[in-house]
Amino acid sequence: MSDHDARPEDGAPRTRVHMHSYESQTQWTWGAAVAISSALARDLQQQPRARLLLSGGSTPAPVYEALSKAPLEWDRVDVALVDERWLLPDDPDSNSRLIRESLLRNNAANARFESITRPGRSIEEAVNAANLHAQAPPGVIVLGMGEDGHTASLFPRMQNLDAALAARSAYVPADATGCPGAGKFLRRITLTPAGLAPAHTRLLLIRGETKRKLLDRVLDGSDPHEYPARVAFLTPGAPLHIHWCP
Repeated sequence: MSDHDARPEDGAPRTRVHMHSYESQTQWTWGAAVAISSALARDLQQQPRARLLLSGGSTPAPVYEALSKAPLEWDRVDVALVDERWLLPDDPDSNSRLIRESLLRNNAANARFESITRPGRSIEEAVNAANLHAQAPPGVIVLGMGEDGHTASLFPRMQNLDAALAARSAYVPADATGCPGAGKFLRRITLTPAGLAPAHTRLLLIRGETKRKLLDRVLDGSDPHEYPARVAFLTPGAPLHIHWCP
């Protein structure tokens, strides 16, 4: 594994970006899992509960599986979502289902999980519930990045992207109509920069050469409309730790 600091070029803030590169997926999996568990352990030493926000997608699942074995007091950990598709929690394509199947097992079976959607709950009610939970600020947030440069459910050229970027609330509804990166899941609920800002630990998990080349473009600019993943380092607050492997 090699670590180095990457700094956005002159038009971007001087926020530090820490790059953690691994030679294999196995090293990446355990390196990222240890980084997350170490941050949670520090929180549990200092306060009654720790709060962890996780992204969905296939990339982080092995990390969550490794994290589930961490020797933490999981009954004092609150796990919530960075974003969710407008699907019921048990839907195979929901982020809730992914978290339940990859993280909430082994030692982490005792964690308290907050799904955003629920049967009979409207999307407005779901957003309100997520914002109510967000009054307890997150300590650790795990982000991903799509091949279009989206993160959470903030997509390039999304209809309400400006409103989401400027929102004062931690979560907002998202309309990804016309955004190829969203696939068929156009109605979503997403974390905003305001929801990202309080976390003391930010991680971005990516794999593959394609994502690495995209990451170079993302780090070279400062316009989140072009690549919304830039909010990961543009949002004031904690530095961004990027974990990457080929």
